[in-house]
Amino acid sequence: MSERRPLKVALLGCGSVGSEVARLMTANAADLAARIGAPVELAGVAVRRTGVDRPGIPDELVTTDATALVKRGDIDVVIELIGGLEPARTLLTTAFAHGASVVTGNKALLAEDGPSLHAAADSRGVDLYYEAAVAGAIPLVRPLRESLAGDRVDRVIGILNGTTNFILDRMDTSGAGYAEALEEATALGYAEADPTADVEGYDAAAKAAILAGIAFHTRVRFDDVHRQGITEITAADMAAAARMGCTVKLLAICERTPDGRSVTARVHPAMIPLTHPLASVREAYNAVFVEAAAAGQLMFYGPGAGGAPTASAVLGDLVAVCRHRLSGGSGPGESAYAQLPVAPPGGVVTRYHISLDVADRAGVLAHVAAVFAEHDVSIDTVRQQGKDGEASLVVVTHRATDAALAATVEALRRLETVRGVASIMRVEGE
Repeated sequence: MSERRPLKVALLGCGSVGSEVARLMTANAADLAARIGAPVELAGVAVRRTGVDRPGIPDELVTTDATALVKRGDIDVVIELIGGLEPARTLLTTAFAHGASVVTGNKALLAEDGPSLHAAADSRGVDLYYEAAVAGAIPLVRPLRESLAGDRVDRVIGILNGTTNFILDRMDTSGAGYAEALEEATALGYAEADPTADVEGYDAAAKAAILAGIAFHTRVRFDDVHRQGITEITAADMAAAARMGCTVKLLAICERTPDGRSVTARVHPAMIPLTHPLASVREAYNAVFVEAAAAGQLMFYGPGAGGAPTASAVLGDLVAVCRHRLSGGSGPGESAYAQLPVAPPGGVVTRYHISLDVADRAGVLAHVAAVFAEHDVSIDTVRQQGKDGEASLVVVTHRATDAALAATVEALRRLETVRGVASIMRVEGE
């Protein structure tokens, strides 16, 4: 091994994850060399601005010219941790064109442009690895595309965003409202100053697109994922879930349709029974269930974000692609042979919890029940409370399609006795 030249690594981005990657590459240099079969050397670090103290990184390695860094002919692996669509897309395609393999944690870019990135990597016989793009330190991407490559995956369901799980957990355990829980998440560093990507479900939807594509061997883009965030969840919703023996989680659900001819991908809040393993996932942790034909149910659990956990996933990919560089080969690329269409969510079947504000007078329940029956949505339970001419009506349905439920709600809004639809939530995991 001592006779082999060091494999040179370019690091794009030196934030919380990038700085931890650089630190671990230095601290674990001997172990990494032993595991790979050759030393790895940090050859350059691209940043937005210089003059910032970066402990452990020599000043001569720091540059603001990321393009020149990835164009160097001696770079073996580019680690991209800057995020976003551009300039990341251009930098990665440039790296491929110059013969470098890529390790990235860029979920947004992969969900938007994964097929073209895979094609660019394949055309040069190099690797595109991205374990860090989904669920932080949890080994999930590689088990799906390698360990389960001989099996048929039917469903992937999980909690893929730590910020929203922290907020919903606080609302559940403390009775706090959404705004109060978000404020705590921000103060503790779980939520960004602008939390939109997390709380509106964009982050989880990008991850769902990546997982669905791998699991079902088909191309799923970000825009194919039905998305709903948690900003409308109230303390009353959490209390209603508790009365049903449930809690509320933001779930990513990717599954084959019953006929197996298409797939669906969706991200939305849902009530799940307290007996379900995902109900016990607390704080900012992530967890994912994979249901496969032969393997059965598998659960992956752990920290879904943070500098050190995400850096662990990056280094795992780095070891893999460096081994491939030494052997002269590459790992698995895109598998999209199935080319299954992504179906709209209207055909998804589940139960629903609907809360209505209604007039407190005789006949209201009959009118509401008639609307449900008209659209073939069967009612499981009804709870009604009234006071001073106002009332709330909580309906829990049997299993029905999204399309049927949407038509029911639209008809309910037209009833003179219905003052408003306070909330609608799916009931999953039963």
